[in-house]
Amino acid sequence: MINKKSNFKIYTKQGDAGETGLLYGGRISKSDLRTEAYGTTDEAISCLGLARATSSEPKLKDITRRIQRELFTVGAELATDREEYPALVKNFSIVTEKMTLQIESDIDSLEQEIILPRSFIIPGASPASSAFDIARAIVRRAERCVVEMNNHNLIENQEVLKYINRVSDLIFIMARYEDRKLPLDVLTGDKD
Repeated sequence: MINKKSNFKIYTKQGDAGETGLLYGGRISKSDLRTEAYGTTDEAISCLGLARATSSEPKLKDITRRIQRELFTVGAELATDREEYPALVKNFSIVTEKMTLQIESDIDSLEQEIILPRSFIIPGASPASSAFDIARAIVRRAERCVVEMNNHNLIENQEVLKYINRVSDLIFIMARYEDRKLPLDVLTGDKD
């Protein structure tokens, strides 16, 4: 397949004064809580890309790709004013209970194949699990932003809170699944 040259420019100069646009209109500061929330979600998507690229597990690669797509949906919700939410629902996917239930199903399935130590796990047993652990921490930061947005009545769809809480749990389990064949003392940092 040949890539055709696009007339699309990556820079618009519209953000040079420190503002950015929301979906369906409106401008906000780049330091706005909403920008922080969907920017942090984007950061998680990128880190999950690193985890997927370094993982040797086809099952995890598939789950990760799906999560990345779903986090784009989360980001779209976070970048839409409540007044414009009906337009988002009409034109795009939104976070659904089905998505959250699938995350729970993935956790349950992967947990059956791992043994969790009864102490803290020190990240760094493998490149892929390390990337998953970083992604998990980034998602947790995004979750804190989403909770704060909700505290300011900026979240229309409450399923977003449930989903982002659950997905960080799944990413934790994915990191453990990646390293499931390693001795527990390697995972706890007692041995390299």
